[in-house]
Amino acid sequence: MLRFEHIEFLWGLAAVPLFILIFLWVRRWKRKALLAFGDPHTVRRMMPEVSLSRPGLKFVLYILAYASLVVGIANPQIGTKMEEAKKDGADLMILLDVSNSMLAGDLAPNRLENAKRAISQLIDNLHNDRIGIIIFAGEAYVQLPITTDYSAAKLFLNNITTDIVPTQGTAIGAAIDMGMKSFNFVNGTSKAMILMTDGENHEDDAVSAAKSASAKDVAIHVIGVGSAEGAPVPIYKNGRPVGFHTDETGKTVVTKLNEAMCKEISEAGNGVYVRASNANSGLNIVMDQVNKMEKKTYDSKSFKNYEDRFQFFLGLSVLLLLLEFFISNRRNLKLTELNLFEVR
Repeated sequence: MLRFEHIEFLWGLAAVPLFILIFLWVRRWKRKALLAFGDPHTVRRMMPEVSLSRPGLKFVLYILAYASLVVGIANPQIGTKMEEAKKDGADLMILLDVSNSMLAGDLAPNRLENAKRAISQLIDNLHNDRIGIIIFAGEAYVQLPITTDYSAAKLFLNNITTDIVPTQGTAIGAAIDMGMKSFNFVNGTSKAMILMTDGENHEDDAVSAAKSASAKDVAIHVIGVGSAEGAPVPIYKNGRPVGFHTDETGKTVVTKLNEAMCKEISEAGNGVYVRASNANSGLNIVMDQVNKMEKKTYDSKSFKNYEDRFQFFLGLSVLLLLLEFFISNRRNLKLTELNLFEVR
C-alpha cells in the first residue's frame, strides 16, 4: 500500500503548469526579439554558438527535478507487512442533516459547520470503534462506509456541504434505513447511530424507522442542532450570502429546532437526546452512552510497517540538477564542424 506522510506538500505540483506557461511565454518573446533583427537564417549564422534546443532540454530537466523534489518532500511510504489484528470496539454511524435549514446561523458559524466541528472532535477521541457517515436531505447517501480509517473520515467530513445532495428536504427515516443497510450484522459488534439534525420538515416516518432499528439492538442517539427561537436561512451565491429564503408571501423564513420530533425519535430508538449549543455539542453525553455499550472483538487488517521512499526521489532530483548543470546553453562548434558522412 502506498501513502504519503505529508500529502499536503503535493500541492506544490500545481505550480508545474504555471512554470511551463512562463517558459513558453519567455521562449516566444525571445523568438520575436530575434525576428526583429532581420532574416532568421542570417541571424542564426551571426550567432553560431547559440542553441535553440538546449534551453528546452534544460527546462525539462528543471521541471522533472522540481516534481521529484516535491514528491520526495511529501515522503511516499510503502506498507511492507499486512497484519490482521483483533480489536474491541463498536460500530458508529453518523447521520448528518445537510438540508438548507442547516445553514441557519443560530449556532456559530452555522448549524452544519457546528455539527461538523463536533464530529471532527468525536473522531479525534475514537480508538478502536469503527465509524461511518451518512448524509441526508430529501434523500440519503452513504458518504463514508464503516471504517477504522479516521484520517479518511475527516477528509470526507471536510467535503460535506448542503450542495452535496441534489434533493432538499429532511428524510430522517431514509437515513436511518440506509444506516441499517450499511451495518454488517454478521460480525456481531455493538452498533449505534448518532443523528444530528434540526428535525424540521421531516418527510417520512422517522419514528417507525427508529423503532425498527431498536428492535435489532441498534440505538438511535439524537443531537438537536439549532435553537427554539430559530434563525433565517441564508441564500449563498458564489460562496457569499446574498439574502434569506422567503415564503410565498415574501416573508423571511425562520427555521426552528423541532425538539419534539428529535425527542420522539430518540425515545423510539432507545437512545438519548441532547440539544447542541455553541458551548457544548452534546456529543460527550452521547459518547458516554456509546462507551457503555458492550465492546465486541472484530478483525481489522492494517499495514504494520511503512518504509520511507523519499530518498529515491530526492536522489533523482539531485541527479537531474547535476545533469542540467553540465548541459551548456551553447553549441560546441568543433562538434558541429565534424561531418562524418562527408565524401572526400
